Amino acid sequence: MNVLLIYPYCLEERLHEEDVHVVPMGLYYIGALLRANGHAVDVLNLQGLKDAPEQIRTLLVERQPDIIGFSILNANRWGGIEVARLAKALNPAVVTVFGGVTPTFLWRHFLTHFAAIDYVVVGEGEFPFLNLVQALVRTPAPDLAAVEGLAWRDGRRVVCNPAPRPIRNLDVLPQPARYFRFQHVALTRGCRGNCTFCGSPLFWGRRVRFHSTRYFVDQLELLYRQGVTFFYVSDDTFMVSAKRVIAICREIIRRKLPISWAAISRVDLVQPEVLAWMRRAGCTQISYGVESGSAAIRRDLNKPLETAQIARAFDLTVRYGLFSRAYFIYGCPGESDRSIAQTLALIAAIKPLSVIFYVLDVFPGTALYADFRRRFGLTDDIWLKRIEDILYCEYDPALPPERVKAWGRRLREGFQRLLPEIVENIPLLEDPGFAPLHADFLSRLAMTFSHGDYARIAAIVDRDGIAARLYDRALAYHPDSRAFLGRAILHQKAGAFGDAATLLERALRHYPQNEALNVCQGITFINLGRPQEAIAVFLKYPDTPQAAASLAACYKALGNSAEADRFARRHRDLTGGGG
Repeated sequence: MNVLLIYPYCLEERLHEEDVHVVPMGLYYIGALLRANGHAVDVLNLQGLKDAPEQIRTLLVERQPDIIGFSILNANRWGGIEVARLAKALNPAVVTVFGGVTPTFLWRHFLTHFAAIDYVVVGEGEFPFLNLVQALVRTPAPDLAAVEGLAWRDGRRVVCNPAPRPIRNLDVLPQPARYFRFQHVALTRGCRGNCTFCGSPLFWGRRVRFHSTRYFVDQLELLYRQGVTFFYVSDDTFMVSAKRVIAICREIIRRKLPISWAAISRVDLVQPEVLAWMRRAGCTQISYGVESGSAAIRRDLNKPLETAQIARAFDLTVRYGLFSRAYFIYGCPGESDRSIAQTLALIAAIKPLSVIFYVLDVFPGTALYADFRRRFGLTDDIWLKRIEDILYCEYDPALPPERVKAWGRRLREGFQRLLPEIVENIPLLEDPGFAPLHADFLSRLAMTFSHGDYARIAAIVDRDGIAARLYDRALAYHPDSRAFLGRAILHQKAGAFGDAATLLERALRHYPQNEALNVCQGITFINLGRPQEAIAVFLKYPDTPQAAASLAACYKALGNSAEADRFARRHRDLTGGGG
C-alpha cells in the first residue's frame, strides 16, 4: 500500500509557532511501523498551506496515495476535513483515516457529520493503523470488526471496536529515526498528573510507560548523524524516573554526543542530582506548568502544587544553569484581579527566565470539557462551527472576554518589567566543574536580549546593557565563544571598535578557527580603517557571503576595482543574486 501521513494546517496563526508547526511524533512512529512491514510511506507537513489549495492538490497528485492518515488536533481538524475532501475529489477510492487526540474523543462526531472521513483510529495509533492497512489489503472484504481501536461505519451505524491494550514495551516499535528526520523526541507515554485541562490522562493513561535508555539514546544518536543537534524532549513529565533520566544522561555523555536539548517536567519531581546530570548531558531549558499564582485556582485545575515546591524547583533549575520556563493559564473559573495579582507575585518570587501565558481553552477529552458541557448544556455539535477551540471565558458571564484580554496584557507587561531584575540577579551553583556550563548558559541568555526574542520587546529597558553584563559574567566563568562574539558585536554597535578588536584578539587565542569570530574581527578592522588586515581575515572564508561582500568593499576602498568586482560577483553567486 502507498500510504501518505499528513499533518494538516491550522485555521489560525500562532504567536508561538512552535506550538503547532511541528509534525507530531506519532506520525513518525506509525510511518516507521508501516515501512518495517513493507508499505511505502511519506510524511507531509501542511502547516502554513491553509491558503494554498493548488499546492496541496499538486502534492496529492504527485504522491497518488492509496490511504491517507491524518494527525488531528483540535486546531487542525478543519484543515484535515478540507484536505480529505480534496483528496476524495481527486480520487474517490482513496481511504481517509483520522487519528490523534481530538478524533479519539470525537470519533462519532467526525464519522456522523463528515462523509470524507472513512475511519477513525482511537487512542494509541501504531498497531490499529497498521492492522487497518493490512485489512484493507485484503479487499474487497476486509474484516474491519477485527481491527481493535477502529471507529467506522457499519452500514448506517457508527461503531467503535474495543481498544487494544496499551503497548507495554515501547521498544517493540521500530526506531523512527532510521526512516525519518525529526527534532521532537519522547522517552515516555502517560502522565501521573490529572490536570482538568489536559487530555493526556484519558488518552495515554496515568500509568507511565518508558522506552529503554538504549532505545532513547540510539534515537538521539541516529538523528544527530542526520544533522540534528538540538532536541525538544516532549514528555509531559520527563523527570518522573530519576534513575532512568540519570542513566540516559550518562549514556549521552559516554557516547560524547555534542547535542543540546530542552525538556518539560513537574516542579514536584525536581531533584538536584537529576538537574546536574541533565545539564552535563546538554540540557539547556526545563519548562514547568505552574498555571496560576492562586492556590485555589491550581486546586480547581487539579494541579495542587504548593508555592514552596514551585519556588524550590525554579531556584534549583537556574542554579544549575538551566533556563527556567513557566507556563501560566489565565481566564480560569474564579479568576479575578486578585488572582492575577497573585500570579504576578508568584512570578516575582520564582523568577522564571521565560513565561508563556495561555487563556484557558476547553478541549474534548478533558475533565474540564465534560464539566463545561454539563454546565452550559452543550453537545459535541459545537465543533461543527469553523473554530479551532473554545475559550472558557466566552461562555462564563463572570469572565468578560475584554477583562480576560486585559489580564493577559497585565501579566505580560508585568513579567517584562520584572525580567531585568530577574536576570541581573541569577544565583549559580559554585562548582568549578560547572564553570564552562555556566558560561554557556549566561551567553545563551544574553543572546535573547541582544539578538533574540527579548531584543524585540521595547518595553524591556536597557536590553543591550543587560546583554553586555551577561556576556561579561559569562566570560568571567570561562572563555565562551558565543560570549566573545556577542560582546564584540555590542562593542561594534556602540562604536567602540578598539574594544571589539582587543576582545576578539583574546577570543581568537582560544578559538583561532572560529569563522564567526574571525569575520567579526574582519568587520572591526574595516571600521578601524585597516582594510589590508581585514582582507587577510576574509580571504580565509571566500565562500561565506558576508566575507565575499566585505572583500568587495575592502578592495573598492583600496581602489582595486577588478578584485572588488570579482568578489561582488562572488557574493551575488553565493546569495542567488545572479551574475
